[in-house]
Amino acid sequence: MNPTPTSHSSLAQRLGDFETLTEGLDYAARGTTGCNFYAPRGHLETVLGYAELQARSHEAALRLSALGLERGARVALLAETKPDFMAFFYGCQYAGLVPVPLPLSINLGGHEAYVQRLRAMLTAAKVSAAVASDELIALLREAGTGVVAGMIGTPEEFLALGTRGGELRPLTKDEPCYMQYSSGSTSLPRGVLVTQRAITNNARGIARDGLKLVPEDRATSWLPLYHDMGLVGFCIAPMMSQVSIDYIATSSFARRPLLWLKLISEAESTIAFSPTFGYELCVRRVTNGQASQYDLESWRIAGIGGEMVRPEVLQAFSDCFAPSGFDGKAFLPSYGLAEATLAVTFPGLGSGVRVDHIDRAAYESQAEAIPAEPKTNGSAYKARAFVFCGSALPGHEVEVRGPCGQALPDRKIGRICVRGPSVMQGYYANPEASEGVMLADGWMDTGDLGYLVEGELVITGRSKDLIICNGRNIWPQDLEWTVEKLPGIRPGCVAAFSVDLAQDSEKVVVIAETRLSEEQEQQLLVQDILFNIRRTAGVDCQAILVPPRSLTFTSSGKLSRAAVREDFLSGALRPLTEELPIAELAASDPRLMAAAN
Repeated sequence: MNPTPTSHSSLAQRLGDFETLTEGLDYAARGTTGCNFYAPRGHLETVLGYAELQARSHEAALRLSALGLERGARVALLAETKPDFMAFFYGCQYAGLVPVPLPLSINLGGHEAYVQRLRAMLTAAKVSAAVASDELIALLREAGTGVVAGMIGTPEEFLALGTRGGELRPLTKDEPCYMQYSSGSTSLPRGVLVTQRAITNNARGIARDGLKLVPEDRATSWLPLYHDMGLVGFCIAPMMSQVSIDYIATSSFARRPLLWLKLISEAESTIAFSPTFGYELCVRRVTNGQASQYDLESWRIAGIGGEMVRPEVLQAFSDCFAPSGFDGKAFLPSYGLAEATLAVTFPGLGSGVRVDHIDRAAYESQAEAIPAEPKTNGSAYKARAFVFCGSALPGHEVEVRGPCGQALPDRKIGRICVRGPSVMQGYYANPEASEGVMLADGWMDTGDLGYLVEGELVITGRSKDLIICNGRNIWPQDLEWTVEKLPGIRPGCVAAFSVDLAQDSEKVVVIAETRLSEEQEQQLLVQDILFNIRRTAGVDCQAILVPPRSLTFTSSGKLSRAAVREDFLSGALRPLTEELPIAELAASDPRLMAAAN
């Protein structure tokens, strides 16, 4: 069994210039490219050319339409990285139905919490049928009982149905395409009903303007297909440009992140994206001399999205894999969100990570990004580094607004608002949530904070996560990244937030996961956290250690500070150590005494 080829010899490449997904798949099916699925240990498991995907999608469509569902009815699909998910996703397109990709249980808490989350999504989307693999069908049935109006079954059970009355009735350019749930990093997830016009416009913008795809391009991905970056960026967009793509499951990447690099190397892939933490995992797992085993010279676009970009992590990756031929200029920080289908901004190709160093005091007290020379800032506290994420895609606009809705000039930090053909009209069947983000003048408030510099966007954080302490704006990422560097802390498992106290004051809380079991070790780690937070941000905090798997993450793998804060306030978290007054800790640690003075 051989993977699909990288390029065609007879089919001219079209960069997403289709009006519907079915038009795009019909064209891609005329060639020889497609999707390749790799097992957890890296051997090729399934080859699904676009021609076969089209045929399997037709089979699924005939069965789905034979159920007698009304046009536009929602069909839930547990979004596993498997051929069946794609066949039923596109099958819905051919059947005139709207697929609703649902998240897997990764990072969503325990069994009961996951089932409740699925049930909430199924209920909100008013789902008429639901599909899951043999491994997950019991969970879906548990969540969907009494909620899903029609059949809940496995792909095999649906395909065993008769086709009598079934027909191909593809969704048109004026109809919906699919429902995407936002990851819910600061709230419960909300459904975005993505239209055919929105997805085709965004896929075309990604291919033509953002990535500038060529026939020799090939993609590799571990990103979950229930998240916008995985579904749009590494499922729909490649198909709409006839690009072959190699997949490993998200769980496989979590266990063996270097498998991602192995596939890129062996297939000579040119495009792969990840949040910053994915690159960090690769650096952490590589051993001495192992990097030279890979050949990453073909990797021309190493995209970063889905969370705040950490330049020091990307520099570490670039240094680590330079022996593999990786070029740091391949890094492509971008900005997007499900409410805009996916992509909003891209920088120019080949520019790498461009960092904007700004004065931390002005940033925290005046919400202004005043340039600062990093070499002249002696301590980490005096300067802050952010990454340029590029300019808006053609036909789209980005504006930074102040608290009264006024457009702000360059380098003033405010709320990021976007407008364009890929932006949603509102959350599905949720007018209250829609009213909070859809502005009267046609713009959408993303809920993100940032600033502009000559048309380029810089992201500074989420507005709901912002910590305001003693009149200063403190971004939780700054505190979390400081703590993550300490020995004994689980990488990516730190949450910082504030809680209200009396007299209109706030207390900063930092919660970190650790595997340390000795009480003395834990107490020393708490002191290290307090010292480093005081040294880095100039504030005191309450530091709490918790066991692994205590913190809550979103469906896309991002930390949900809002959920962690709620668990803290409700007493749901189980600390490993008793909290000691800061004065008592300071008395036993000269560093804290000095930092406080």
